[in-house]
Amino acid sequence: MPRPGCEEVVLLTGFPSFQARRLLEELVRPDRGDRGSSFVHAVVQAKFLDRARDDLEALPLEQRARVNLIEGDAAAMDLGLSGRELRALSSEVDRIHHAAHVSYLGVDRKTAEHVNVNGVREVLEFARMCPRLKCLVAHSTAHVAGDRAGRVLEAELKAGQAFRNVVEETRARGERMLHAAMDRLPIAVLRPAIVVGDSTTGEIDRFDGPYLLFALILNAPPDLAIPIPGQADAPLPLVPVDFVARAACHIGRDPRAPGRTFHLVDPTPLAARRVFELVARAGGRKSPRGFIPSNFARAVLSAPGLERFATSPRGLLETLGTDVSFDAANTNELLRDTDIRCPPLESYIGRLVEYVQLRLRERRAKHEADVHDPLG
Repeated sequence: MPRPGCEEVVLLTGFPSFQARRLLEELVRPDRGDRGSSFVHAVVQAKFLDRARDDLEALPLEQRARVNLIEGDAAAMDLGLSGRELRALSSEVDRIHHAAHVSYLGVDRKTAEHVNVNGVREVLEFARMCPRLKCLVAHSTAHVAGDRAGRVLEAELKAGQAFRNVVEETRARGERMLHAAMDRLPIAVLRPAIVVGDSTTGEIDRFDGPYLLFALILNAPPDLAIPIPGQADAPLPLVPVDFVARAACHIGRDPRAPGRTFHLVDPTPLAARRVFELVARAGGRKSPRGFIPSNFARAVLSAPGLERFATSPRGLLETLGTDVSFDAANTNELLRDTDIRCPPLESYIGRLVEYVQLRLRERRAKHEADVHDPLG
């Protein structure tokens, strides 16, 4: 039975990661128009419980009351729950948003396989226990396309591509398991492109991917034009996290979604050159001058200080070296009669840059305080 005052009960994995947090906020947001209210069970690993509670406390009371934190592990057997907990949970869940994954390119293979492959396996097992299940919404990534170039269709997964890292490989393996189960379970797969910060606030959880070059440009002297690695004219497919969360909630509730895959992308992605020109302009820096080969770029991107702001330059270089675009016919069909649209990057790049500059100033001040602290 539905929870009193709620039209659906949702199981969410991955909380309190940045994308899962934004998804939870969207699920319990009161002004969702034609969307029914949700009660959310969020499975949280023990080591993240304090952070999850803090994030929950930031929500209004009415929204907090519709969230239940459950200590568990989405990639562990039975989600890390007791048999009694598992049966009680499965009896009332209408929808699952599986957002738990690891995307850090420095991750070891064992961890990547545990989270990205075993996590899918365990969520599928749980889904089979849910008699009320309307949709398992699996949050994948457009990077399952690997090194493919050209136009990638939503219905395509195995197309002879090679994978450039263990993250792409394991997430593609997880997605293959999901597709294999679509004839037995109501599953919708979402593939966002490169997720950046909120289009209204600029907020992001970490500096990774394109943020590495954001930091490089914004850290440069104002009169220095930085050369950028990769292909200047290749599209850089970015999507803001708020669009991803809104689209995910809407698609997950649409009865036409199960059995299909959805690319969440900017319909008109800008070329890499244009993206970094906009970053430089918003940050009061000179526009990048020219592009440099990726092998030489690794030396540039290991400049002193940048390692404090980003996690993996290699992933960015691989992205900038691929001329790929993503078809979104399924997504366009389900969002057609809504106001959910990916905003053009030009409309929010200034807010992304402002947030990066704020974080850079904070980290620089902390670093300087640590250096000069006689007790440090």
